[in-house]
Amino acid sequence: MAKFRRRTCIILALFILFIFSLMMGLKMLRPNTATFGAPFGLDLLPELHQRTIHLGKSFDFRKSDRINSETNTKNLKSVEITMKPSKAPELNLEELPPLNNYLHVFYYSWYGNPQFDGKYIHWNHPVLEHWDPRIAKNYPQGRHNPPDDIGSSFYPELGSYSSRDPSVIETHMRQMRSASIGVLALSWYPPDVNDENGEPTDNLVPTILDKAHKYNLKVTFHIEPYSNRDDQNMYQNIKYIIDKYGNHPAFYRYKTKTGNALPMFYVYDSYITKPEKWANLLTTSGSRSIRNSPYDGLFIALLVEEKHKYDILQSGFDGIYTYFATNGFTYGSSHQNWASLKLFCDKYNLIFIPSVGPGYIDTSIRPWNTQNTRNRINGKYYEIALSAALQTHPSLISITSFNEWHEGTQIEKAVPKRTSNTVYLDYRPHKPGLYLELTRKWSEKYSKERTTYTLDHQLPVS
Repeated sequence: MAKFRRRTCIILALFILFIFSLMMGLKMLRPNTATFGAPFGLDLLPELHQRTIHLGKSFDFRKSDRINSETNTKNLKSVEITMKPSKAPELNLEELPPLNNYLHVFYYSWYGNPQFDGKYIHWNHPVLEHWDPRIAKNYPQGRHNPPDDIGSSFYPELGSYSSRDPSVIETHMRQMRSASIGVLALSWYPPDVNDENGEPTDNLVPTILDKAHKYNLKVTFHIEPYSNRDDQNMYQNIKYIIDKYGNHPAFYRYKTKTGNALPMFYVYDSYITKPEKWANLLTTSGSRSIRNSPYDGLFIALLVEEKHKYDILQSGFDGIYTYFATNGFTYGSSHQNWASLKLFCDKYNLIFIPSVGPGYIDTSIRPWNTQNTRNRINGKYYEIALSAALQTHPSLISITSFNEWHEGTQIEKAVPKRTSNTVYLDYRPHKPGLYLELTRKWSEKYSKERTTYTLDHQLPVS
């Protein structure tokens, strides 16, 4: 009888473990039909709520919020262990995979450290307090304390680097090139303007362009929602970008069906500005129209809610992108909606650019946001997103992101690291370059599949 009870207990324990693992896996995958439940959802988005979701920016409460289904987060000794980054090998361009200019990746140059900037920038991101005081009171507040404690759930192979370090920029370009990415979409603020946790970065653009050109990469611009952005100052800023950087060989242009080669601009949080304002700039009859001028371009709007489709049409945008790497967070970021969005874009001659990501975890800066975590599942989440994007036969695909470490969407190399009170997630059992390798594989697949269907839109300049 005792033997039977023991066996029954073992079977029951295994069954409970299986059910628990299954539930955690399903939670992290987040099915397409997921809704936006409290306490976090569309309320985080500007206008929809008075906070912006963009950028992870805050203190990490890893002990309670790390999500134990990610790797290497439990039973840690109180010993500081840091894996030193390996030196990136020199790459022969002739030995690298062919570039895919239809594949874009969002790139951030806002990081800083004492060596190059006199202080840490962004790595010491503060905690973002929840807007509901009843929820906010349950979480500590503070800032991260680099270099061992940074505002990310992962730790970069390059450490808490500076975006001003030329060797870091070159390493980033080399990693993108090895992943068969052709274009980086650079997060951009106007000169002397910065995000609330950073410093101005426009003066880094020349170096980024030069380093990109060395690896035959192209650079397009991801216009951030700087203060008081409107049709008038957008015109001035587009003029500034084209006048200052438009003649650089790495400056990205996209060839239209009519043969015009136009710059492309992603416009983050475009829905904050009223369609009437955008129409002044982006329609031929607008009072400040940029159309058919030396500063004309292809302007890509962020689609969050389904109703934004018609605002985008009224505004005069040339296409849409979905940005968020969290499947189920917004209408636009939900894979199940991409086919209908592509049909809508085809109907109205818009460019559809689905955004794919390797996962999402921003609890280092939003400790209350565990419900939007998406487990990487050793690369499976990324491949599911890429497969969903390819099924729509898109003109372009964007990747969120190369190095948005705050929100855990990076494909940049990450390494295992743990200290006496912190453990970071990593890509084990795979190598630090796992997501670069997966990107390369899917980039090649995309290139091959893309040649099998007829494009309705623009072709990139070769």
